[in-house]
Amino acid sequence: MLVTVELNGLGFERIDDSSVILGTRKGGWVYAGQRPCYETLVPAFYVMPNPLTPAEVARVMGTPVPESNAELPMEGLTSLDVSELAEHLMKSSAFGELTSSWEGTWELRPLTQSEWRAAVNRNVLNLAPGLTERLADAPASNHHGAMMDGRPRPNEILGPAANHMAAIAVHPKNMDITAMTSVPHDRPLPNVVARLALTPVRVGTPKRVPNTTDRWANLRSEVLWTTVLGIVPSFLIPVLRGMGDYAASGWVNLLFGGLCAGFLTGAIWRPKRPLLRYNDVS
Repeated sequence: MLVTVELNGLGFERIDDSSVILGTRKGGWVYAGQRPCYETLVPAFYVMPNPLTPAEVARVMGTPVPESNAELPMEGLTSLDVSELAEHLMKSSAFGELTSSWEGTWELRPLTQSEWRAAVNRNVLNLAPGLTERLADAPASNHHGAMMDGRPRPNEILGPAANHMAAIAVHPKNMDITAMTSVPHDRPLPNVVARLALTPVRVGTPKRVPNTTDRWANLRSEVLWTTVLGIVPSFLIPVLRGMGDYAASGWVNLLFGGLCAGFLTGAIWRPKRPLLRYNDVS
């Protein structure tokens, strides 16, 4: 297969098979939305290095090219617009000719989070600071239930979030700092852009990050560290300061203070959580 391909004027760079680690192993509860930390195995795919521009969209759809800002990232695209553009391209003869000799079935769509990270790891993606990129995934509050083969995460959320898509926002000044967010799938927003990926369609039942966790192990860990970092120091400090009588008479206050201290330490630190490997899930 070629390293670089072109489809109706759109250039795509190849990303080889990748093992991508998503999430964090940090144990503090402020990091709960980034857990579990898990591995995805992403098959080879092709991606546009830069977000779509008004000129590219116009040429693909056969409409006049705008006279101004034609080569800048296009901020007026919704997820529905991107899907329409992808469908238009996939119905073209050029798409069939390009993928006819490739193994399996291929599709055009936005990147998933794991594909986005795989492309970043290969130094292929360009995204200016302050921009947010639409993804093919549905939004989620954490990584439980995430796909482990790079395919899009389906929308299984009820309520307002059902009308949103996941997105990745880049820090206004530091390109190395990103954050997961969500954007409406049917409404354009300032500084929100999109790009297309040419990727194989995954078949069969996907491996997913389990929706359950070992609550008993988490409870044991929380009790241990709340005692060690909160309750024990709360009682030990008055004893060391010569106020042993208060340690006995004011034990309710000291216990409450220790619990509060333990809770606060749990916000920023707890032992690292395990990394969930692809082969760990049956």
